Amino acid sequence: MLAALGYTTIGLFLLLTMTKRVSVLVALVLLPVLAALVGGFGDELGDLILEGLTTVAPTGIMIAFAVLYFSLMVDAGLFDPLIRGILRAVRNDPLRITVGTAVLTMCVALDGDGASTFLITVSALLPVYKRLGMSPLVLSGVVCLGAGVMNMIPWGGPTVRAMAALKLESSEVFTPVLPAMGFGIAWVLVASYLIGRRERRRLGMLDSQGHDRTKDDGEGRTEPDAQPAAGVGDGPGTLRVPAPARPWLTVFNLVLTVALVVGLILEVMPLPVLFVLGFAIAMLVNHPTWEQQQALLDKHAKSVVLVTTMIFAAGVLTGVLTGTKMIDSMAEALVGVIPDALGGHLPVLVALTSMPLSLVFTPDAYYFGVLPVLGQTADGFGVPPAEVARAAILGQMTTGFPLSPLTASTFILVGMSGVQLGEHQRFIFRWAFATTLVMTAGALITGAFSL
Repeated sequence: MLAALGYTTIGLFLLLTMTKRVSVLVALVLLPVLAALVGGFGDELGDLILEGLTTVAPTGIMIAFAVLYFSLMVDAGLFDPLIRGILRAVRNDPLRITVGTAVLTMCVALDGDGASTFLITVSALLPVYKRLGMSPLVLSGVVCLGAGVMNMIPWGGPTVRAMAALKLESSEVFTPVLPAMGFGIAWVLVASYLIGRRERRRLGMLDSQGHDRTKDDGEGRTEPDAQPAAGVGDGPGTLRVPAPARPWLTVFNLVLTVALVVGLILEVMPLPVLFVLGFAIAMLVNHPTWEQQQALLDKHAKSVVLVTTMIFAAGVLTGVLTGTKMIDSMAEALVGVIPDALGGHLPVLVALTSMPLSLVFTPDAYYFGVLPVLGQTADGFGVPPAEVARAAILGQMTTGFPLSPLTASTFILVGMSGVQLGEHQRFIFRWAFATTLVMTAGALITGAFSL
């Protein structure tokens, strides 16, 4: 019963949000509450929700201050040189911008943290997309693809969890799938090229005044003309970003941001603490007066509320599903439906199903709940558990994590890009699943696991 209730809850969530019947926030809160009541957990509901909220609290704090920090940096013009460089390189061509988005994302994602990847990449590129009138779904989708593939690195979440769950070393899990990761990177570049070519056809090249030719965006909507910002326009067919008024401040902001990113990678302090301190320092230097500081907070308060409320609402869902053991029952039910005849092909089955299952299971639930059972099952069929671990990281929370409603960083991506979760999922799901298919084929070709 618990498994059926859990799957029903997730199914209803996906159905209601992707069809826009209710907002994501309402679905995240009320559906798990209803499931808990139906399952007879009414007396424990308060504790379950509080436990879920406590779990996501550090992430919520980090994101609140991270959004404020990077919003401040965008306002201060820190990313303007990057924007100017991109615009010069891509020549106002949506196709080149889309491919550039993929390349930049994969470079930034080397830190292994999805949240910071989304924060940095979207902050840097969203102004470019807005100025050119490009669909924000292209931005969120391509960033999703690039960050997903790079999430396989050994210090990324999936690989670390897989190694811990099955007590394996990096040489047993990551090294054999490194060639498959190369296949994935190549596919992301191809996919971004195809998406960009479609966006180029939608928009056409910008006219000599820097205005967008409004057309349907492929999702049944039309985008308004992109109005050039003050200081934009530096000759025929060109967009430019005005040079900063205080160069020394740009240097300071760059040094502070680099120090913050290095601190994130080295984990010198907990991430929420780093962003709290970083934002306080940045605000004091960039906006030294009380009036300026208050104006900054007022300006970006909406963005902070939109993102953080989603994260805490997601805590309600994960808290209920985990605390009621629905997740555990769902894992057992999943393993129970695998026929014995398919046991020898378990790695391929895991690879092909891991990405869709990222929409159902949290990372911890999959890697610490489902994967050990799958590994033990594979061992019984004579398949090395390490092959199952390699297959799992090809999709579950790798190409799937920037789509999953159970992952807090997903809401950073969609919140900062200004798109709805359901729209984002519909737009990029097939491309993300294709990434898993390409990497699975690469793993089979290179012998990471056998058919």
